[in-house]
Amino acid sequence: MDGARAWPGGTEAAAAPDAAVPDVRALVRPHEVHRDIYRCPRVFALEMQRLWARAWLFVGHDSQVPEPGDLVALQLAAQPVLMLRREDGGIAVLHNRCAHKGAPLAPEGPGRAGRLLRCHYHGWSYRLDGSVAGVPQRGGYEGSGLDAAAAARGLTPYGEVAVHRGFVFARARADGPGFEAAMGELLDALDLIADRSPRARLRVAGGVLRSVVPANWKIYLENVNDALHPPSTHGSVTESARRLWGRQETAQEPPLAMRQLLPFGSGPDFFDQMGGRLLPHGHSILGTRQSIHSGYGGLDAQALRAAHGEERAARVLGFAPQNVVFYPSMALKGTPQVMRVLRPLAPDRTLLEAWAFEPEGADPAALRSALLYNRQVFSPWSMVAHDDLHLFEGIQRSLAADGNPWVSLHRGARGNADAPPPRDVGGLDEGLLRNQYRAWAELMAPPAGPAP
Repeated sequence: MDGARAWPGGTEAAAAPDAAVPDVRALVRPHEVHRDIYRCPRVFALEMQRLWARAWLFVGHDSQVPEPGDLVALQLAAQPVLMLRREDGGIAVLHNRCAHKGAPLAPEGPGRAGRLLRCHYHGWSYRLDGSVAGVPQRGGYEGSGLDAAAAARGLTPYGEVAVHRGFVFARARADGPGFEAAMGELLDALDLIADRSPRARLRVAGGVLRSVVPANWKIYLENVNDALHPPSTHGSVTESARRLWGRQETAQEPPLAMRQLLPFGSGPDFFDQMGGRLLPHGHSILGTRQSIHSGYGGLDAQALRAAHGEERAARVLGFAPQNVVFYPSMALKGTPQVMRVLRPLAPDRTLLEAWAFEPEGADPAALRSALLYNRQVFSPWSMVAHDDLHLFEGIQRSLAADGNPWVSLHRGARGNADAPPPRDVGGLDEGLLRNQYRAWAELMAPPAGPAP
């Protein structure tokens, strides 16, 4: 099966209704994927309609909206939405679109509505559950049929919402397993990072670092589980760190900045031995046995033992994975309490968010570690991020080259390589990436019900 027969639409095809689209799952083979999976506008449109609408996506953290009327406006699966705290204390996720003329109710970012959301175009107002509170010049609508129209029902909920340990998730289409079944073992990862706080509570630390990556979201997400790239991609960073620290007394413990950068230069054996775990629905854990974050410290072990008991504190202190992937939108690091969130914007543009968390009641060193890591590794002025972003942009461009249209995912594909998850693999096994594309193909199946 060559590239043309595998995907008749081609990279230049425009978005089209589901009925006009061939089966895009032909773009995924057991050990390779077609380049159009990263480049085709029609594939991207279908991803938003199918995969991202069906998946449980990270929306935000409830510490961002502590009081009723607090809100955050954001893009979720290419849809403008609002996450806000309702009067009853619950969390709502609503489409950021006035029911009257479609104007946004809040600009992107954090904000405060107070008791009512008000549209600045014509003054329609809404309660915090999205229902209509007021319509200016109401008398002018008498006999018009407005009361029976969709506009009278108010703001449209995005879909189902689930909150676990402060992490807010939502999905637009109730097609597939519920939240707990879909997340499975990953809920334990959220529990462990929340329990880094003696009060078992996290809050978002400061703002969220945001940058636009000129590449497809899957290129970035693959890299999160690609443990082979750090020694070569980030060689200049680790060499610079070694030269700088080499001027110091060797018996002295390196400062935190060096402890965060130097491990990127660990050899392939280290990264293979860190281990990985494939989970259903595209989720995964890289670094089940060790990771480059294992030596950070920064937590008060005695305070955690007093708060959670010896056994639980030991689990929390030992939880230092390289990356925990909540497919398709989020990658979490247990230590140093940071995570990345992907917000796809276009086939070749992805909004990357870098979050840091403060464990309430913990040693301030834990917060310093999280903030320093985001600055050094994920921020726009990071030397580490520049290495990756340069390659991501180059990959996006070079995938247009003639010749072989397939991207290899063969590393580790032997024996039981195609056995379904959950199962454990080596840290360098591209089974972690193949697992993502198994979920991609499942979620890209034509939906049984109507679109959301």
